[in-house]
Amino acid sequence: KMTQQMRDLQLAQARKPPGPSSPNAAKRLYRNLSGKFRVNYTSFDEGSLVGRGEKEKLRKSYLFQSNAALFEAVELQDLDRVQEMLKHYSPEELDLNTPNSEGLLPLDIAIMTNNAPIARALLQAGAKESPHFVSLESRSLHLSTLVREAEQRVNELMAQVVNEAPNADCSDKEKQLKAWEWRFRLYKRMKAGFEHARVPDAPSSVHLSVASSSSLQVTFWEPLSVNSAVVTKYKVEWSCSPTFSPLLGEAVMDKLKELQFTIQGLVSGTAYHVRVSAYNMKGWGPPQASAPPFAIPSNWREYDGRAPRRRGQAEALDHLLGQVKTVHQHCICHEPCKNQPQSRKHSVSKSLKHLFHPGSKFLKTLKRGLYLTAIFYKDDNILVTHEDQIPVVEIDDTYSCLLMQDFLWLTKVSCMWDEILWLRQCVTVSQSSCSCILQTRFKMLLAISQMQGLLGIQDLGQVFFEPIKDKQGNILIVTLKEVKTNQTFESVRWVPICKLQTSRKSVSSPEEPTALDTLLISVQDKLAYHQRSSHALSSGLYLGYLKLCSAVDQIRVLVPEQLPNILCHVKIRSNSNISREEWEWLQKMASLEEPVATEPEADRSQNPLFQELQVAIKELMTLVNIPLQEAKDFRLYSQEVLDFGDQVSFLLLLPPSDDVCTAPGQNNPYTPRSGFLTLPLQIFELGEER
Repeated sequence: KMTQQMRDLQLAQARKPPGPSSPNAAKRLYRNLSGKFRVNYTSFDEGSLVGRGEKEKLRKSYLFQSNAALFEAVELQDLDRVQEMLKHYSPEELDLNTPNSEGLLPLDIAIMTNNAPIARALLQAGAKESPHFVSLESRSLHLSTLVREAEQRVNELMAQVVNEAPNADCSDKEKQLKAWEWRFRLYKRMKAGFEHARVPDAPSSVHLSVASSSSLQVTFWEPLSVNSAVVTKYKVEWSCSPTFSPLLGEAVMDKLKELQFTIQGLVSGTAYHVRVSAYNMKGWGPPQASAPPFAIPSNWREYDGRAPRRRGQAEALDHLLGQVKTVHQHCICHEPCKNQPQSRKHSVSKSLKHLFHPGSKFLKTLKRGLYLTAIFYKDDNILVTHEDQIPVVEIDDTYSCLLMQDFLWLTKVSCMWDEILWLRQCVTVSQSSCSCILQTRFKMLLAISQMQGLLGIQDLGQVFFEPIKDKQGNILIVTLKEVKTNQTFESVRWVPICKLQTSRKSVSSPEEPTALDTLLISVQDKLAYHQRSSHALSSGLYLGYLKLCSAVDQIRVLVPEQLPNILCHVKIRSNSNISREEWEWLQKMASLEEPVATEPEADRSQNPLFQELQVAIKELMTLVNIPLQEAKDFRLYSQEVLDFGDQVSFLLLLPPSDDVCTAPGQNNPYTPRSGFLTLPLQIFELGEER
């Protein structure tokens, strides 16, 4: 069978240009092919292709070329080129796990030539070993056949070159001879690599932790030995017995991007022992037991049987909202307010006429009042009106100061952009039946409806945490939304942000800029804030620092500029779960009057969480610029663990009770370094929910 494969290969070579005659020739082939690959076949104009058949031929041609180029790069042990191809092309485009005519895969060549860096790169990309090697004997026989047939082909070509007179055919024979000599040396090196290899050592370390009340997380590291062949998979086994008899389960891992495995479906409160073993082309190595030797699936809530804080809350709120809607579904919109002064009536009437009048449009200038602007951006472009203005509509031309409570109310409305019409009806009914204190909020809803109508879109995005004010008496409320699709809007167009900033002519002095000028100057900062506020934390357990400061009309919370939707924090570990045993220890520490640092040295070494917290507290104190000696007066919030979904949880570090919230006029002796800001507490809560 192998002889027939080699004959087929020879026929294929006779029909097409000869392969690389040397490593240098192969490199030239690779460079030529990689230049072609930079143009993806999907980028061609569809009109230039005759039909699906031609497109399919073109696709197969590129797949064949990319697969051949990858084999060449692996055979030449060119790590940079292998990494480059794996970076720019998917495993399917590279045909990563399709054997060549010799029955080999790129990973087979890498591990049998003992090229660990290339083998690891291939493994992380999802490469597998050839399914033809079902046993050590079959692999050995296959390699021996390759070496024997390559040697035979070299001898045949050498005899032909020696016996034939110099001509064009002889030159081709010499090229084939060089190629086969090079391939013969490759196969001999692969055969020697296989024969000298041995089974791998045990993984150097296996760490066991509690992932939930029904799962354990196993993290392990590669064997330390450098003499054995590359490890291509691992086996995780678990049992209730330290002798692993009987075995409760096992799992084989051949995707090695992360050396980590989560054992699911375990019984809470039961102790499980775990061990891990490694595999290479010579077989399975000895197992390595975990540290600690066993773990018990549990969660901190089991300590006192506490239910999740938010269980059923979303459903309850939806039910309440449905009830409110039912009550107001037959309300009459725009009912006049009987008790309001004449000027207020005229203002509402004017606003309504402005909303539904055909001449309703965006404003060009501000004339002392309260305004709403919507910033939509995509990459480095921003939406503007046909007059190259950021969309602005008027809320109230008689409003001279923005009450913080009205602004915070509007930020909550931003969670219900689709319900603006219904909210307007509700606010109108409240006005007619009670008093006129909701006039400003009603005008805000009118302005939102006008903005939605002019843009032709409901969702205006997230409200920026601070209105823009100028000395002319203007107040500008800003909403921000990133557009990720090719969405069309009415009455507006896209322009580059830099072009808008340079082309706009300011009508104010640098000393007293208008709110619109201030917006244009700071638009990049606002977009950066918006993007950062939507970032999510990676899975893990975090230590957060809660620091508040109060003003006359609001409480603000300290947050990092890079993640303004999260408290100042450092990561404790990748496992987000706090086990019942760990929570019991934290409760014990919280009840002691002595500092945690006085715990006996023996207990510290037995408690990984203690060591992790020590490192995290030092890092956090440095981050927020608080001397480490002051940490003895800080305390961990021991009432609960703050869970954000299933993958992120927080322990809170609190300052002394008198310093949790800094009062107006009170000096804060420790000022955080640059890179922090304070947000209104309600804004922070909304950002956290998003």
